[in-house]
Amino acid sequence: MVRFRTLDDLDPRGRRVLVRVDFNVPMQDGEVTDATRIERAATTLRELADKGGRVVALSHFGRPKGRREPSMSLRPVVSVLERVLGRPVVFGEDCVGEAAMAAVARLADGGVALLENLRFHPGEEKNDPAFAEALAALGDVYVNDAFSASHRAHASIVGLAERRPAFAGRLLQREVEALETALGGAARPSAALVGGAKVSTKLAVLENLLDRVDVLVVGGGMANTFLLARGLDVGRSLCERELVETAAAILDKAARTGREVVLPVDAVVARELAPEVETRVVPVAEVGAEEMILDVGPATVAAIVERLRACRTLLWNGPLGAFEVPPFDRATVEVARAAAELTEAGGLETIAGGGDTVAALAHAGVLERFTYVSTAGGAFLEFIEGKPLPGLVALERAAARTGSG
Repeated sequence: MVRFRTLDDLDPRGRRVLVRVDFNVPMQDGEVTDATRIERAATTLRELADKGGRVVALSHFGRPKGRREPSMSLRPVVSVLERVLGRPVVFGEDCVGEAAMAAVARLADGGVALLENLRFHPGEEKNDPAFAEALAALGDVYVNDAFSASHRAHASIVGLAERRPAFAGRLLQREVEALETALGGAARPSAALVGGAKVSTKLAVLENLLDRVDVLVVGGGMANTFLLARGLDVGRSLCERELVETAAAILDKAARTGREVVLPVDAVVARELAPEVETRVVPVAEVGAEEMILDVGPATVAAIVERLRACRTLLWNGPLGAFEVPPFDRATVEVARAAAELTEAGGLETIAGGGDTVAALAHAGVLERFTYVSTAGGAFLEFIEGKPLPGLVALERAAARTGSG
């Protein structure tokens, strides 16, 4: 259980509040094309400003590798942030030094500033003490609202939390609470649906979830490796033969510990992955030598939905099939919509995130119908792997070091 201080413990009035946000948003031709992360961060920024804080937003954008790259400036974010917040935003031409100091000095109580890309400086990713001190000089307290960057031990994530009273923002708080609920929280029985191409990229996730949830649904290409471990021929399907023993060990552990692993019982197969290709639905024991499993079949969908009806919590990470290429999106869409219906009926709490998951759920039209959908990628995966995230560890240490702000 992560323990940190939140905005409930902070009186920001008259104080310069450094807020680490994640404005690493999609952009094309100098225009923000998806403002989701900005809109989510606005909750914390608005609350701090409304309470009289002098709010200084810090973010990275892209990978400028410690150099000033005009194409990676955060300046285009200002107009979007102003629209979302409904108030003017001061832009600082740098995130440290005189330009940053001047931008912060312009703020009255309730004012908001956004400083330039942190990664224009090599000290950010190196957590350089001098750079962290320069950032800390701009503020009186620190708020981390960038869960999606909290798996990085960077100056704005760890260094600031070591140098100023540190608190969690609302977005980070919500994310951690949702994930802790999904990973064996009070609402049991719980299920996890893990899909994607390879077992190798999700091995730690699978092993950790097996200790945390009651039902583990495995889909996507990684399910083929588990089918191989059960002695089935998967034809030309994507699989990792070198991990068959590992998959078998996971299945053995599940059997020993009373966990249920749900694997495909039927599959949608084709000779190639292409739109409108000829397909057939077969039991998993009848995949042809020249065929590929590209989606789970209707009997598997029905079995998954049946399990979900008996569960109280679902953690979803990864698609069930090659959802980018119809008709191999069908299972992902049908299970996602069933999970959304169960959520709306009050029977199931649904938490999702990571990689292709957001795109798959958006394709199914259920993003707003799940309990919580994380926009974090690597941090989401590392959290559900059970790894300590440097940003959260720093907040915990700050909470242990001092009293409330």
